[in-house]
Amino acid sequence: MNLLRKILFPFSLIYGVITAVRNYFYDKGWWESRTYDTPIICVGNLSTGGTGKSPMIEFLIDFLRKDFRIAVLSRGYKRKTTGFREVLVTSTAEEVGDEPLQFKQNFSDTTIAVCADRRTGIEQLEAKADVILLDDAFQHRKVKASTYILLTPFNDLYSNDYVLPMGNLREFRSGAQRADIVLVTKCPEGVSYAKMQEIEKSLQLTTNQKVYFSKIGYDDFIFGPSETLPLQYLQNKKFTLVTGIANPKPLIHFLKRNEFQFTHDKFPDHHHFSASEIAKLKKNEIILTTEKDYMRLQPKLGKFAIYYLPIKTIILREQEEFLKKTILEKIDEARFS
Repeated sequence: MNLLRKILFPFSLIYGVITAVRNYFYDKGWWESRTYDTPIICVGNLSTGGTGKSPMIEFLIDFLRKDFRIAVLSRGYKRKTTGFREVLVTSTAEEVGDEPLQFKQNFSDTTIAVCADRRTGIEQLEAKADVILLDDAFQHRKVKASTYILLTPFNDLYSNDYVLPMGNLREFRSGAQRADIVLVTKCPEGVSYAKMQEIEKSLQLTTNQKVYFSKIGYDDFIFGPSETLPLQYLQNKKFTLVTGIANPKPLIHFLKRNEFQFTHDKFPDHHHFSASEIAKLKKNEIILTTEKDYMRLQPKLGKFAIYYLPIKTIILREQEEFLKKTILEKIDEARFS
């Protein structure tokens, strides 16, 4: 433990105890954790971000919409509106948040909504959905979901982390026991079965929990305001990678591994770009960004040469069918209990 962590340890202990007491009150039923007739799947994490929630939500939408009416409820982080709001394909990131807008534009026939009060949001959506997906609500104890999916990145497992501000956890590691499914995300190519077993052991799962492993899959095409191009279009061009996400390292590693030549402008997660920042970005010839950042950037850049590279969640080692089966079983339990 280095000096800084020693200094921060008392503050982390205080923060952790406060969240633990809060969880204890909910676990004991002293504070109400409301349940619903509609199956609710919560996707979240113990850490402060960068675990891959958005591609996992899209994985679930794509998988479940074949058999169910799906609705997604997010708080719409950093949006400039309040209250319940249904997301339209014509909405802006300022109105609804970048991730909910991304979900709607990728799945226009799916109901997407934002509301900081998850109870209010669920009540508004129940008549429109057979299954509700809660985005980033693992610590939202006022609602009791029927299924909890907890994400933790391969290179930043919650079992190796500490509570804020000493580390990046929002609560003690023991909070992971609320999860039904633990998904280790952002695994490298060719991760061995032995390493997966080692990680599973380190997570100290209960007998009722199931663990799965996934990696990031990158598209072969980049998408702009008026055209779609092969990713290799950028192979011999100098471009600027612009990111406003919690962890851009996997994308940077992917581009470097494929020998793209680029500079990187990094901004904070969910960053709203100022007029001066937009003016500076316009000096670049080509911009590549993430799909989430594109929702905020493109409307301000107009017909500028800006493209995004889509990503998706890929479940490893033929585990996908087992994961889907587990999720369907949890849905059935909630529907018929």
